[in-house]
Amino acid sequence: MTEENTDLIEEARKLFSGPIAFLKSAPTLDFLPDMDVNEVAFAGRSNVGKSSLLNALTNRNGLARTSNTPGRTQELNFFDVGVPLQFRLVDMPGYGYAKAPKDVVRKWKFLVNDYLRGRASLKRALVLIDSRHGVKDVDNDMLDMLDGAAVSYRIVLTKADKIKASELAAVTQATADAIRKRPAAHPDIIVTSSEKGMGIPQLRAAVLQSVTQG
Repeated sequence: MTEENTDLIEEARKLFSGPIAFLKSAPTLDFLPDMDVNEVAFAGRSNVGKSSLLNALTNRNGLARTSNTPGRTQELNFFDVGVPLQFRLVDMPGYGYAKAPKDVVRKWKFLVNDYLRGRASLKRALVLIDSRHGVKDVDNDMLDMLDGAAVSYRIVLTKADKIKASELAAVTQATADAIRKRPAAHPDIIVTSSEKGMGIPQLRAAVLQSVTQG
């Protein structure tokens, strides 16, 4: 690890140890906050472990709500990081929940697509993929949406502690191969485990880097 990376990880650790607060939920674009600071959005399937990862990222137990009912969150949730305010985290509604009514799915697509296409302050999306399953069709739909909106994104593998090291290496390589030709994809994949803390310092650094360096 280079000295620059070490410094970035430490800076990110300090920032995420400081004030972080829920700002608001936006069920429609009318409720979006002003674009006064940069944003990083988190996207993923309904059961990918997004809330757990956000809680691990911010070193808090209850920042993002975890639920045994996937697909509960159907709004854009905004969190302020830092005092004075440095940037915002955006928890996007989970996708791919099989039992979701069609009108809910349609509403989700319009909300997310309009947000992605019209948000100049959005610097990067982090797309969470369950390391046990790899990239699924519903994930590719999300990546297509991000490519179409020209929003830079990076893949984050979750639940890496749930599979063998050899399987993790294979799914990481397969995921890298799958995104290689995608125009808006960052080539480097972050492997994480919310439960074990794996990859969390690197994820914090990646978030900070995306809002400060692009």
